[in-house]
Amino acid sequence: MKTSFVSNLAVQSSMRSTINQVQAELVQAQKEVVSGQRYNIGEELGGTTTRALDLRRERDMMDNLMVTNSVVTQRLSSSQMALETISNAGQTALNTFVALAGSTDTTQLTTAVRTITDVLDQVIDSANTSVNGEYVFAGINTDVRPMGDYLTDETGARSAFDTAFQTYFTFPKDDAQVQSITPAQMKDFIDTVLEPMFLTGADWTTTWSTASDTPMTSRISRTEVVQSSATANAEGFRQMALGAVIGIELLNLPFGSDTRAVVSDSAIDYMGKAIYGIDSERGQLGLSQNRVKMADEVLKAQVDIVKLNLDDLEGVDVYEASTRITALSNQMEISYNLTARISQLSLVNYI
Repeated sequence: MKTSFVSNLAVQSSMRSTINQVQAELVQAQKEVVSGQRYNIGEELGGTTTRALDLRRERDMMDNLMVTNSVVTQRLSSSQMALETISNAGQTALNTFVALAGSTDTTQLTTAVRTITDVLDQVIDSANTSVNGEYVFAGINTDVRPMGDYLTDETGARSAFDTAFQTYFTFPKDDAQVQSITPAQMKDFIDTVLEPMFLTGADWTTTWSTASDTPMTSRISRTEVVQSSATANAEGFRQMALGAVIGIELLNLPFGSDTRAVVSDSAIDYMGKAIYGIDSERGQLGLSQNRVKMADEVLKAQVDIVKLNLDDLEGVDVYEASTRITALSNQMEISYNLTARISQLSLVNYI
């Protein structure tokens, strides 16, 4: 008969190895309970790991789109509020022009000019609305304030008007000769000088607006891109500025009644067109808002589907993992007790 020497040190080393293994498994099980996912996706899924990675990329892309859409929604909402303010201001100006049609009362005309001045200030302030550091009416030039103060001649717009007036009539607007301006002359000045300056010529982008003609667009889904703001170069803004400037600069000059009627009628015409143009922009952005809302609903549904598929692939049974934690904890406790007892074994105790 042959016996083999067994050292209690070897037994202790074996138990320590077992404890280390149980500890590693315990850590993995605890992480699975917390995350609800398998600890080692590649090891568990094998060949289907690629599908899980594809689903994760798909979910991340949709999550990013939803974050982007929240920014787009905020920009659209701010744009709508600003456009509503501009439209209401335009209506105030229009009402003022209509109420004063044919009036020659200096006090009323002065009050009206002050009202139109306030209207233009509101329009410019609203046109310079910014969201998250971006000017919503600057087109793609989002870092540039689109419009300057007209009354202080911040961008040279008022000087351009004065120059145009003096060039056409050969005298400045504060000259007494303005009383001699005929209705036909005033009509021709507005139609052939002022209108091109605001609506068709380069003067608007030189002295009024630094905005881009190209409005901001945003991707709201994999296949949809929407207009997410308006631009201060849109015709509604131009028409409103033209109508306001006619009121501010010409309405209270000492014209004859027929000439002032031409001024008043022109201002009414441009302001009416301006309100229509601004409201058209509001309608366009309203369509964009609706499309963003629908895109978000679709994205949320798609994210839920992807999450369900990921849970099927990567998810763990939390109850099972908790049970495994309990079993591993008990096993480790037993291992600790056995190791402690083995470490106390010594021949000295039996001599």
